[in-house]
Amino acid sequence: MKPLKMRALLTTLALVAAPGVAVLGTATDASAATKISQATATQMFRQAGITWSSSGNCSDRNNPTCTSFEQLNLATAQGAQTLKGASGCALNITGGTETGHASGTYSHWNGYKLDFGKNTCLTSYVKNTFTYIGLRGDGYPQWQSGSGNIYADEGSHWDVLYYNCGGC
Repeated sequence: MKPLKMRALLTTLALVAAPGVAVLGTATDASAATKISQATATQMFRQAGITWSSSGNCSDRNNPTCTSFEQLNLATAQGAQTLKGASGCALNITGGTETGHASGTYSHWNGYKLDFGKNTCLTSYVKNTFTYIGLRGDGYPQWQSGSGNIYADEGSHWDVLYYNCGGC
């Protein structure tokens, strides 16, 4: 299939899979991602049985004490749903797209990362299911899923980088 037709097909599939979300660029652009709103993300998480919390009890993207999902990548939200279904563990999101996290292309702010509160079930699942890939530049140990997503044990929580939806 020609690249242009493939892009159109992938973009169409993204729209069919997630009606009502905005598509920025094409599905094959490295920097393009389907962004979702706070309302869409919370609906997706509720449906999957995923909870969330913030120290500020808020969802303002510009407040570092909040847990925001505004401008989250659709694949990131789907990745959390995949993790919930595959692990069977309780998941509580403690960090989303709010300001205050490290910057970079694959950052919280850009919609690629979520933080999950640690619990025995989740820690056991990550360490026994995924491949240990060594320490991150800041010294935290990392595991990589078969789909390429990276789980960093930051002590008090799991910092998860979603390159994709994890097989959704």
